Amino acid sequence: MQFGIALKPDISIARIVGLTRQAEAAGFEYGWIFDSHVLWKEPYPLLTLMATNTQRMRLGTCVTNPATRDLTVTASLFATLNLISGGRMELGIGRGDSSRRVMGKKPVSWSQLEAGVAEFRDLTSGKEVQHDGQPTRLTWAKDSPRVWVAGYGPKVLHMAGRVADGIILQFADPALIEWCMGFVKEGARDAGRDASRIEVMAAAPVWVSNDLSVARERVRWFPALVSNHVMDLIRQYKPEDLPPALTSFVQDRGHYDYQHHCEVESDNADFVSDEVVDRFCLIGPAAAHREKLRALAAVGVTQFNIYLMCGDEEQTLETYQREVLPEFLKARKS
Repeated sequence: MQFGIALKPDISIARIVGLTRQAEAAGFEYGWIFDSHVLWKEPYPLLTLMATNTQRMRLGTCVTNPATRDLTVTASLFATLNLISGGRMELGIGRGDSSRRVMGKKPVSWSQLEAGVAEFRDLTSGKEVQHDGQPTRLTWAKDSPRVWVAGYGPKVLHMAGRVADGIILQFADPALIEWCMGFVKEGARDAGRDASRIEVMAAAPVWVSNDLSVARERVRWFPALVSNHVMDLIRQYKPEDLPPALTSFVQDRGHYDYQHHCEVESDNADFVSDEVVDRFCLIGPAAAHREKLRALAAVGVTQFNIYLMCGDEEQTLETYQREVLPEFLKARKS
């Protein structure tokens, strides 16, 4: 298993650079950043700084979408960053949640997302595309970045199995990840692809502590974030098509205020139970983190991405470097 960090760009630019440097030095191989430009800082200048302050870490959005910016803009940004970073960019892309809803717009459909992935790959490879009926080409672009598709629903996951280099699953629940991967594998088979070659990311916040009550309050915002996607699924699918372990926790969900999106101790998370927190996140002493990471690896997770936005971020990196990563780095070398 590899490890990454994801940053929410509501902290100072100096801390974004500092945490990225610290994470690379600690053994983290991926650095991701949220893309919700109205709520927080624009991610692409920050990715430029992350690229110029690292040497090996692979970098990308977790996640952007094909609608907030014209896709030619996104492709040009990534192609440029790929030159700046020496080919270390990775595209994380989804249907669009906070970045779209905060402007009163809906996420795109899975078919629009699939078309966006294809156009992105062609543009960043220097190929000509028909963009809004106009022949368009980035003549200087080459070496398209790998594409990670984020999703929860059967249709998006099936599509991801057909086209994605990697899958982004925003929870650390091994049983739910196994359910999701069934659709990914089915999509890969239908496309004649080897599903074992598709990377699998589990992304979630962590809190290392013997005090579970404190730990739960630091990460309770995360299942509330996931609930936005679950509400979409409930509107689109029959109840029997979705696992109760994913859908039942939103039955008492109230209004969600995107101005407090991903905010520790936000009222958005008042409906989230301890049981859901324990399933979706990594909390407890370091030994509990290692145990759950082993369970995630057993269901096919190839990267664990820490949503590094719960407070004490520098200490979290130090603790993971000292007490968690060595076991998994050693296993990869053996």
